[in-house]
Amino acid sequence: MNILLLNGPNLNLLGEREPEIYGKTTLAELEQMVVSRARELGHTVRAVQSNHEGALIDELHQSRRWANGVIFNPGAFTHSSYALRDAIVATRLRVVEVHLSDITKREPWRRVSLLEEVCAHRILGKGAAGYLEALEWLVR
Repeated sequence: MNILLLNGPNLNLLGEREPEIYGKTTLAELEQMVVSRARELGHTVRAVQSNHEGALIDELHQSRRWANGVIFNPGAFTHSSYALRDAIVATRLRVVEVHLSDITKREPWRRVSLLEEVCAHRILGKGAAGYLEALEWLVR
């Protein structure tokens, strides 16, 4: 199985950005953790991070024939991007929406996910372990 690991804006700053909320694991460590576990299970992961909405959409489009599933932390685009929502629908990719923190227990504007209804599954508030849970869910 081919899995796209897609991370949105500001996730390149993991490990230094508000560690009390997002943890101390860096993006490189998180990506390596997922890639290693996928390899153990016999699957392939391609990791991409961008701070740009269009680049995330482009990656979904380009991966639509390669990926069998997507682990996606859209960051703040969760709450604002109808374009990402449309890209998920258009590509018909099986997407697991992942958030390091539990967005349902944070600021009111963070509680709304425009992507929730078009994603196959959702994992909130489990830190880096949520990414591994998403991987396990996809490969089941």
